[in-house]
Order: sequence, then C-alpha cells, then structure tokens
Amino acid sequence: MSRYERWNTLLELLAESGHLDVEETAEHLGVSPATVRRDFDELASQQLLTRTRGGASAHSVTYDLPLRYKVARHAPEKQRIGAAAAAMVPAGATVGLNGGTTLTEVGRALATRPDLNTDQRGPVVTVVTNALNIANELVLRPQIHVVTTGGSARPQSYELIGPIAAGMLERVALDLAILGVDALHLEHGASAHNEGEAAVNQIMASRAQQVVIVADSSKLGRRAFARICPVNQIDILVTDSAATEEQTAPFADAGVKVVRA
Repeated sequence: MSRYERWNTLLELLAESGHLDVEETAEHLGVSPATVRRDFDELASQQLLTRTRGGASAHSVTYDLPLRYKVARHAPEKQRIGAAAAAMVPAGATVGLNGGTTLTEVGRALATRPDLNTDQRGPVVTVVTNALNIANELVLRPQIHVVTTGGSARPQSYELIGPIAAGMLERVALDLAILGVDALHLEHGASAHNEGEAAVNQIMASRAQQVVIVADSSKLGRRAFARICPVNQIDILVTDSAATEEQTAPFADAGVKVVRA
C-alpha cells in the first residue's frame, strides 16, 4: 500500500468511527505506529484531521484528499471506466466533463481515441469542463475544442465552482454530461462531498440530453453530503467489473443502463 492509498484508507476509517488510535490503526494497516504518527501529522498539517493524544479525530465532513494524492486509488478500474465512457462520445458531440481522478481518465481516453484523431480540419468534439487539469491536458489536442467555465478554483479537485461557473453552464447545451461522483445511492442519487462542486455538477447534468455517471464499485450504495442529481436523471452508469449484482441491480431496476468496464 502506497502512502497516498494509506492516507485514503485512514480518512475512510476516520469518517466511519470519528476517532482513530495510533496503535490500533497501525495493527489494522500492518505498518508501524511511527508510520501512522507521521501520516496523522501530515494529514493534520493539511487540515484533513485533528491530532489528539495517541491518535486523531475527524476534522470536517469532507474527508477529501487533494486530487494529486488520489491518482493511485483504484487506478486500473478508473482507466477502464474512463475508456468505456469516452467511447460513448460520438463525433460532433458537445460533452460536459467535471473533475476528479476518474474524469481525468475519461479525458485522457477521449484525447487518444484513434477515430477522433483524423485529418479533418478543426475539432471533432467539443468539451465543456470546469476542471483545470482536464482542460490543460486536452487544450493541445487539435481534434478537441475545449471550453472552460471560469469560476473559483478548488485546490482539492482543480474544479472551478461558484456563481461564475454556474452562470456559464446555464447558457450552454450539452449532448451528454459525463460526471464523476463521490457516491451513488438509490434514494440519495449521485452526490459529492463538497456542496460547491455538487451545485455546478447539478447544472451540468441539467443542460445535457444524456447523463453518464462514472463510479467505481467502492462508491455504489454510498451517500455523500451534497446531492448532484436523483437517479431518475441518470441514463447510464459506468462502473468496474468488481461491482456485484446486488450493487447494480437497484439502479438497473430504476431504468439506468449499467455498463461494467
């Protein structure tokens, strides 16, 4: 387990219990207490938890690591999901992409699709995104026209949020929106830890003729703080092959097309 994977696990455990003990956590992770103390100190310096005597306690409701620390988590699954979702974008389409590690993989897969890299003059696909890192990766691709929303940058996800981002999205029409989420639950719908991200993603979904949610199996059946959209607004769910029938059946029964990558 890498350091960043360990940090994700620590934050998930903290979200469940509210407090972690150094010795018990070290035994659970199979590492030394000194390693756990260093991890707690580093996460505390980033204001992701509060250090206590002999352990750590929950600092906030988000439990969100900065995007650069999340890249290794479920990486193979996210790459497969990204490729499957990118394959759904037809030539000539306008597609909305939000931020996060899975959507980064969607953008990369879209940029390298052989059928879009043609001799045709001008862009083949238009991408509207509020994610700075995705725009940065796609802007040099001549086959892709990149439009960014503007707004206030959120360092955890590189996403632009706030009224400027929302106002821009309200003025566009999307053929489809491909959205990464922090959780997907039958009753609560698609949701995010941060309410600012959720608000912008909600508008992006409302401007699209088709909504595609990309979420690995660890996010299914879970809820996060702020709802993006209810399940009845979702057309397709792209998840990984580890998703069980028990996890996906409720969404399929609700009319969502489930694709395993």
